[in-house]
Amino acid sequence: MTTDVWDERVARDYDRASARLYAPEVLEPTVEFLRQQAGRGPALEFAVGTGRVALPLSARGVPVSGIEGSPPMARVLRATPGGGDVPVTVGDMATTRVPGVFSLVYLVYNGLTCLLTQDEQVACFLNAAHRLAPGGHFVVEVFVPQLRRLPPGETARPFHIGERHLGFDTYDPVDQRLVSHHYTVADGRASTFRSPHRYVWPAELDLMARLAGLDPSERWADWHREPFTASSPSHVSVWRKPSGRCADS
Repeated sequence: MTTDVWDERVARDYDRASARLYAPEVLEPTVEFLRQQAGRGPALEFAVGTGRVALPLSARGVPVSGIEGSPPMARVLRATPGGGDVPVTVGDMATTRVPGVFSLVYLVYNGLTCLLTQDEQVACFLNAAHRLAPGGHFVVEVFVPQLRRLPPGETARPFHIGERHLGFDTYDPVDQRLVSHHYTVADGRASTFRSPHRYVWPAELDLMARLAGLDPSERWADWHREPFTASSPSHVSVWRKPSGRCADS
């Protein structure tokens, strides 16, 4: 997994740059959805980041642990009030094992696409399945590639144009790669940030889940449980570990 883009500078500014994701209308439905999926058991967040979701979920009574590939992001979480209540293991979410068995493993806000090969993404599903208790759920929030909006022969599409921020994605349809480009002006200074991703289709995710021994359970357009349609720009998908399968030790 690529971690060098999530350096000290990005970790320090991540919460400010992602302020819209902390808005109550975004965060509260996310946390409530995950709380319901966890039931009475503990949860494990892959790519826990600075704790945007883990901290409020923990505050609602769900014991949360995390795996984070970026040491600077993990340090920000540990320094945040309440961060000490969320044990974090620094490592690759595709291969890093943590102790315990969980009723919920989850991965939000396109984190899965930070794994840049199909093999890594399959390994992530296997890792989740290994840590799930029988009947437990794996929840993934991820975007749907908007390739239909690309004119023939073009590979770039803007996703935000503002006074202080310009963002666009460039696509490589052959390798299912996307690079998210951000250009920001703040405090009289300009900065750039580029993050690579491997986009993945819902049907491909279902096959990855099947390879990991997980059954499809739910798919929604968002955390509000709006119906998923052909025009949905993203989805929240849930797979369930059959009750007859035990978690790995």
